[in-house]
Amino acid sequence: MSQQPDIQAVKDYLLGLQDRICSRLEAVDGEGVFIRDAWDRPEGGGGVSRVIADGRVIEKGGVNFSHVMGDTMPASATAHRPHLAGAPWQAMGVSLVIHPNNPYVPTSHANVRFFIATPKDSAPVYWFGGGYDLTPYYGFEEDCVEWHRTAKAACDPFGADTYNRFKAWCDDYFYLKHRDEPRGVGGLFFDDHNTGDFEQDFGLMQSVGNSYIEAYEPIVRRRMDVAFGEREREFQLYRRGRYVEFNLVYDRGTLFGLQSGGRTESILMSLPPLVRWDYNRVPEPGTEEARLTDYFLTGRDWLEGSNE
Repeated sequence: MSQQPDIQAVKDYLLGLQDRICSRLEAVDGEGVFIRDAWDRPEGGGGVSRVIADGRVIEKGGVNFSHVMGDTMPASATAHRPHLAGAPWQAMGVSLVIHPNNPYVPTSHANVRFFIATPKDSAPVYWFGGGYDLTPYYGFEEDCVEWHRTAKAACDPFGADTYNRFKAWCDDYFYLKHRDEPRGVGGLFFDDHNTGDFEQDFGLMQSVGNSYIEAYEPIVRRRMDVAFGEREREFQLYRRGRYVEFNLVYDRGTLFGLQSGGRTESILMSLPPLVRWDYNRVPEPGTEEARLTDYFLTGRDWLEGSNE
């Protein structure tokens, strides 16, 4: 069993992952280009934000790498680990959100991350986390099934129950309690992952990180040229409000970034460029807009086939 965390190997992988995802998304868009914005954090560390805007396919997207550190663990990281309070720490990861122009193309989010703390007179404590999830505005069963099949394939080498656990964790995590509804159709989510075998744990993070673009790109290409009108666009902007609500109220990464003195522009990069809130809006029964919440946003098992 490999016990010693290789921090440089994780960093090299994450920077390469950022490059690969940006290149694939630029190829899909055909017009938009990711600008590169390197930044330093006065308290320690820094990162590279890659942002695309007003493309042919992507209205706004960001693929961020960060590697930050400090002398004392932030409150959000010690809530469940009081024994690490006061320990020096490092955190690094790639986090991304893609908001497409076309309402028939779902928004996607992905994140893979590594955290390590070094308590005094103790061995380093590390863990991995991450996952990805899909937020459609107009649902297609084919897209949901393909998304989850790719997610399961990424998990299968790491245990027969890994996908089911991470899928359930994702459904639970990306749930808007105040709306009593899921944010999207789920995917994968895991955190605090440490089996004691660093190479295996790192391998899991890489498998999840690598599979994101394989899951998302086919869906984008399938839907990006579907014709839409003002009705679909208005509904997209309305449903984006749920995305904003989750990120500002519940998201652990947002809270950690702000509490640890992270770069606000990069932390809030995930928010869509345009959004609307309508008072007490209820979709007309039987419409595609109603079907989103009635059929798709129900936490179902997409690998069991159609339940209609």
